[in-house]
Amino acid sequence: MDYCEVMREMIGNSPLIVVRPSVAIINNKGEIILYRYAGGTWGIPGGILQLNESVEECIKRNVQEDFGLTLNSLQLFGVYSGIELSKKPEDGGDEYHIVALGYLCTDYEGELTPDENQAIEAQFFKLDQLPEETDPFIKNKLVELKGQFTKVITP
Repeated sequence: MDYCEVMREMIGNSPLIVVRPSVAIINNKGEIILYRYAGGTWGIPGGILQLNESVEECIKRNVQEDFGLTLNSLQLFGVYSGIELSKKPEDGGDEYHIVALGYLCTDYEGELTPDENQAIEAQFFKLDQLPEETDPFIKNKLVELKGQFTKVITP
């Protein structure tokens, strides 16, 4: 049982603050990996921080498990929190307040192979051609940071 599941057993549907490291993985063509679960919105890879795990370990573990890629180096590009990252289901379900740590990775190994057991769809997109179904928060941050990404990936 992971940390969030243990906490949920203790607090029920009360608000839970969750640390979610995420990573914008950019290939040598300047394209970004986006993923989604069957029929969901597109976003960047990440995961929920577990006890005794660093944020970098969390990102690397999740990307390896879910996408088959080994991340070598990571560069922090932002820390985000606030009302736009609060998830309060209308049906009274579990409430989450996310603290997102955004990293950039251009140094990785392996082939993009999404985990079929989790029904994950993943592919590369050009930064100026993100799908319409991209999570609005992610899309806005990628548009804001597009210039920064371009500087990092330009030889």
